[in-house]
Amino acid sequence: MKFAHLADCHLGAWRHPQLQELNMESFRMAIGICIKEKVDFILFSGDLFDSAYPPIEILKETFSEFKKLKDAKINCFIIAGSHDYSVSGKTFLDVLEKAGFCVNVFRAEGLEQRNDKIILNPIIEKNIAIYGYPGKKSGLEVEELKKIKLQECPGLFRIFMLHTSIKGAVGSLPIESIDEKEMPEADYYALGHLHIDYCKGRFVYAGPIFPNNFEELEELEYGSFYIVELKGTSVLDSRIDAKKVELKIKDVISVEIEIKNALAGTEKIISELGNYDLKNKIVLLKAYGKLEQGKASDIKFSEVDDFVRKKGAYAFLKSSSKLAAEESAKIDMGNTKNMENIEESIIKKYSEENPSKFNSLIVQLVNALDLEKQEDEKNSPFQERLVRDIIKILNV
Repeated sequence: MKFAHLADCHLGAWRHPQLQELNMESFRMAIGICIKEKVDFILFSGDLFDSAYPPIEILKETFSEFKKLKDAKINCFIIAGSHDYSVSGKTFLDVLEKAGFCVNVFRAEGLEQRNDKIILNPIIEKNIAIYGYPGKKSGLEVEELKKIKLQECPGLFRIFMLHTSIKGAVGSLPIESIDEKEMPEADYYALGHLHIDYCKGRFVYAGPIFPNNFEELEELEYGSFYIVELKGTSVLDSRIDAKKVELKIKDVISVEIEIKNALAGTEKIISELGNYDLKNKIVLLKAYGKLEQGKASDIKFSEVDDFVRKKGAYAFLKSSSKLAAEESAKIDMGNTKNMENIEESIIKKYSEENPSKFNSLIVQLVNALDLEKQEDEKNSPFQERLVRDIIKILNV
């Protein structure tokens, strides 16, 4: 038995046209590999789309790829993730299922009655029992997962599809997660949600099909998924052989340039980028530094963009958030009381000039946005933690 495990495709996520197309191209490549490898079935562990209602062009391309799988007689099993999940329960995953392209494996008893236990019923594929539970916004699925019991299927290999964070992957980071020991027993856990490459025994995060933002492009460079073979004399005797499949489409060049004089910043950036072969590459520029002359807006990034494109780059992304004017640095950063007074003064003035119920949340939001990454914390868990705190403050 051989199956593919994909997750976090986030089709439609990128607003940058070239990178949105690259995301879809990476998805096409994964589907093509699955067909070539003649996998028995494919698991999609959440966030196939970046939203419950993706753009029509994304839907057309996605349906075209699922049609290829149907023609190849490869069955597809799916769960919703935190992005394509809808509280109403209605998403375009339902349309895919109605068209006969996939099966949503979320089959639960006990949800409406708010019982102590949630019973999950499986979808049977040959000698495999496949269970699934969707991911939800802000990690709301975690407490529910602790109540889950899998309907027994003696003699069958059990796969549990989840879109959540597990303790073993997040470690000591303060992220809403579930301890593996609190989950029901299964033979393979097909995980999604954390954009990481994680394969430890039965617990596997497939990683995103394509990086989702600037930081992930820098960190991961390309997407991936897993092909899993069950080897043994019988299905219950099976040894799991999980192999990562890398989806390398374009090379990524990441360049960090320190800027002290913003007035000469444009020329310096162009000069340094000129030392690289940018042709057909994704170029990531990180401009940082304490500006002694000029301000960040004096750097003509449009000229940099033109230069990079003339050099044949496939896509260009910049980050200038680490540029700080020297004037800002002249404030006594060691004087905490002074900083607090400045913040209070600015917030008070803004609130008086812009009366709103929202103003009462400004201080909490400022404190939340002051969150720092912990040592060895990856970008995806950090962003999840930040968003979760903001959602709690906004009560949405």
